Amino acid sequence: MSTQPAETRPKVVGVLALQGGFAAHSRILRRLGAEPREVRVPSDLEGLDALIIPGGESTVMTLGVEREGLAGPLRDLVRTGTPVLGTCAGMIMLDRDHLDLLDVGTRRNAFGRQLHSFEADLDIAGVEGGPVHAVFIRAPWVAELGPGVQILASVDGHPVAIRENNVLAVSFHPELAGETRLHELLLAGNGLWRHG
Repeated sequence: MSTQPAETRPKVVGVLALQGGFAAHSRILRRLGAEPREVRVPSDLEGLDALIIPGGESTVMTLGVEREGLAGPLRDLVRTGTPVLGTCAGMIMLDRDHLDLLDVGTRRNAFGRQLHSFEADLDIAGVEGGPVHAVFIRAPWVAELGPGVQILASVDGHPVAIRENNVLAVSFHPELAGETRLHELLLAGNGLWRHG
């Protein structure tokens, strides 16, 4: 247990590390002065200041969550107000059919398979400093939205960045573009999560 006061110690950010792109998120967090913690079992969730659910393969991630008994502890952490960022498959993992932490339904591989990957510059509500460079790889989009979900950005009329309470989810990979602003907002203690 750290003896440093909370305001001076690095923020401890869990990165779900069962499968997928967790290492790239950890590199960005370290560069921003945070302490990433790979989350593989429920005890890894203790004492986190924030959580990232990265991209990867949602079916494999779901099996890993079930195998390790992580679903209930993840829900408890998020429902206590811990800031959460889900990217690509992380958005799927947060939807109604998976962890049920966002009141949305998502469509997997909505923009097409690997061959249809693309990049775009998006204006995201609440993110300052110009457009966010987004890398879409087998990306989902939001197909159904509950009334409490705020759309922050869309591509061709399909929501690709959303927020509900303390959860922000994007259907792209900011970490692959070297984009740090979403991670910075996560570390700022609910920066974007208070927007709107």
